[in-house]
Amino acid sequence: MTTLADRTIAALRTIHDDLAATVPGLSDAELTGPSGAAEWPLAQVLSHLGSGAEIALAGLTAALTGTPPAESNQDVWDRWNAKGPRAQATDFLDSDAALVAAYEALTAEQRETLAVDLGFLPAPLALASVAGMRLNEAALHAWDVRVALDPAAALPAEAAQLLAEHLSGGLAFMAGFLGRADVLAKPATVDVAGSGFALTIGDGVAVTTAVSDPTATFAGPLESAIRLIGGRLTAGHTPNGVTVTGDVTLDDLRKVFPGF
Repeated sequence: MTTLADRTIAALRTIHDDLAATVPGLSDAELTGPSGAAEWPLAQVLSHLGSGAEIALAGLTAALTGTPPAESNQDVWDRWNAKGPRAQATDFLDSDAALVAAYEALTAEQRETLAVDLGFLPAPLALASVAGMRLNEAALHAWDVRVALDPAAALPAEAAQLLAEHLSGGLAFMAGFLGRADVLAKPATVDVAGSGFALTIGDGVAVTTAVSDPTATFAGPLESAIRLIGGRLTAGHTPNGVTVTGDVTLDDLRKVFPGF
């Protein structure tokens, strides 16, 4: 049986392989030019992914062996920030490849039972959810890279489906970090039409599979809804046909999810 962890690791491999086919051909001008992340040039996005992969691999290794990471997160970030744009891009490929390979090497039992202490949560997180956090970061930042080259870029459908499952399950807490419920004047339940998922915005923000009496409807691909949650469904990158009807507007929802 294919598990959530299995599917998530496979999606991470797909994203890595896509970037591995793209990044070596980027020009110096493209690396220092804008990305889909408003405040970062493209190379900085890759640096963030590379340092994140290194930190994630150290955490996974600690969970497997009991050996704590040799460097603090800040030390890793500082080292990556000191690299030049070309080195950030090249080293990202190596760092991300090592992380994906380490996930792929886990046995079925490890994928089911391993938990990783991330240092900022009250308890270690199940491996599937840890991989889901990496998928959220990898999928959105890979989009930041690809949209610099193709304004019509979208998230892979399987990654979007997986992220919806994670955000409505083991990573439910992340929706609360990503969303700002206080920007709406009243609660809203937004059905993502045809997906089986909804956004609830009230005392907090959540992704849910329990859709009852929605007050608004988001019509469009699930990938667009996931990009909305990640703050990446700007007016210039919204597919034709995406609409929100009901007691909130698409612009209202963009304010709820300002991005990162």
